[in-house]
Amino acid sequence: MTDPKEIAAMWDLSDLYAGADDPRIEADLARSLDRAADFEAKYRGRIADPSMPPALLREALASLEGILETASKAAAYAQLLFSSNSENPAHGALLQKMMEKGTEVRRRVLFFDLEWMRMPDESARRIMADPLIARYRHYLERARRFCPHALSEPEEQILEAKANTAERAFSRLFDEITARARFPVSRRGGTVPLTEAEALALLHDPDREARRAAAEGLTEGLKRDGHLHSFVFNTLIADHASMDRLRRFPGPMAARHLDNETTGEIVEAMLTACERRYDLVARYYRLKRRLLGYNTLFDYDRYAPLEEAGGAATWEDARETVLAAFSGFSGALGGIARLFFDRRWIDGEMRPGKQGGAFSHGTVPSVHPYILMNYAGRPRDVMTLAHELGHGVHQYLSRGQGIFHHETPLTMAETASVTAEIITFRHIVERETDPRRRLAVVAGKIEDTFATVFRQVALTRFEQAFHRARREEGEVPPEKADAIWMEVNRAMFGDSVTLTDGYAVWWRYISHFVHTPFYCYAYAFAELLVLSLYQIYKREGESFVPKYIDLLAAGGSDSPKNLLARIGIDIEAPGFWDAGLSFIEEMVEEAEGLAGER
Repeated sequence: MTDPKEIAAMWDLSDLYAGADDPRIEADLARSLDRAADFEAKYRGRIADPSMPPALLREALASLEGILETASKAAAYAQLLFSSNSENPAHGALLQKMMEKGTEVRRRVLFFDLEWMRMPDESARRIMADPLIARYRHYLERARRFCPHALSEPEEQILEAKANTAERAFSRLFDEITARARFPVSRRGGTVPLTEAEALALLHDPDREARRAAAEGLTEGLKRDGHLHSFVFNTLIADHASMDRLRRFPGPMAARHLDNETTGEIVEAMLTACERRYDLVARYYRLKRRLLGYNTLFDYDRYAPLEEAGGAATWEDARETVLAAFSGFSGALGGIARLFFDRRWIDGEMRPGKQGGAFSHGTVPSVHPYILMNYAGRPRDVMTLAHELGHGVHQYLSRGQGIFHHETPLTMAETASVTAEIITFRHIVERETDPRRRLAVVAGKIEDTFATVFRQVALTRFEQAFHRARREEGEVPPEKADAIWMEVNRAMFGDSVTLTDGYAVWWRYISHFVHTPFYCYAYAFAELLVLSLYQIYKREGESFVPKYIDLLAAGGSDSPKNLLARIGIDIEAPGFWDAGLSFIEEMVEEAEGLAGER
């Protein structure tokens, strides 16, 4: 495992604020609240007027943009601080304060969207067609799509106020449970209490006993906190159902599809196409079982490195590998990625109290993104670093779109991150001449791809079943959720992986289920999309790169369908998803061929 001293200990958040006690936080909050009050006084009752001149709407939107930017900056800082050490009570208190102050700001400006939704269609189309509104057009179009699901302003005010003691509170509780949890893992010399990130990292250890011990420790810890996890999940899913009823959404995924600017039909086509190729999962893991020389491949063996995979990669090794890959694809992208290291925009070390997993937070357009990960020196960690840097570069490029459009729908949010993984993978594999080591690299990439595509499909099917059971049968006992989890995973692995009894509880640590219901399908969506983009890149070469950078810089300024059409992608074309799945099959075939050369 990489020595934490080799990693930049923590990010430098001073581009946001100097510390939790920085007086600028209070000043920004006060300014955003004052400006929100002025905004309400000036524009309330004027936005739904069919005769409103476009210049007035533009003026209001520019003002709203500034209010949200200021308030979001303070909120982003609090979230990053909490993520870096949620055991510090002051960090939790600051985060709670930001959520409550954010509610006050949103309460003042909430009328804007509601009035805009009431604008007659003909008048709205006329206003949006005006060149003065071009910068904000897509935001206005998106807002009107939610019109059938909007409530009255008093109702919306109540829901916003209650969110801090409902879904946001339970999400924070889940994070604190997870960050404080210690998992008893047997090591030589006794049992060691490890964080979730440390225990999960051991699942990539070459030593099978270490992997088995990590799996058992994770299982024990998840069972210990099972009643809390189950209560949090059930509460949030029940809250989700209540919101769907209030907003007249036909099903639990409908709100996510609308927010993602896609349709249930497109998503279901993608999910079904992936399930049809679950045979690739079984085919690969049968190969891995043979390569490892095991009679049985257990769930804790899935990420076992092949013996030729080599030792741990230092932080400096990972940095240079990823930067070389980015620069080889585009000098401009490589230069942006380098900023994250040079200016300490990354927090890479594992430590108690820190949130597990990895993310890139876009903060606000006037600043820049920050990346959090838990680097343990495994080959997969190098790909995680590439993945999050892809997000970071995407967020950095899209800052010019402003607060309304710098973020993309989830279906596009993984585009750059998955591309970054592919170019880093190709950079590594093309420089490896030894077939045995090359096989290890290809195998690692296949496993990452399976985790991004097939596993996310299984996670989505689990979510669907959990939400359905909660709505139809009432509170879902942990044992039933465990059974659903095993069912969807067995469907994916077939007879290639033997799932231990303890694996049944591993759904309990999946944070996306808590923070962003039905996020998971976006990973599979993006991976298959990017594999199609990569095929275009292979055909067009360097001429593709400027178009790709333009796609990233566009952020969420248009629908995914329209943005992708600019570079020749039609996500509604019959069989579109099969192209990406065929690319995955080619990788499995490559691994089988390399295995034959051993």
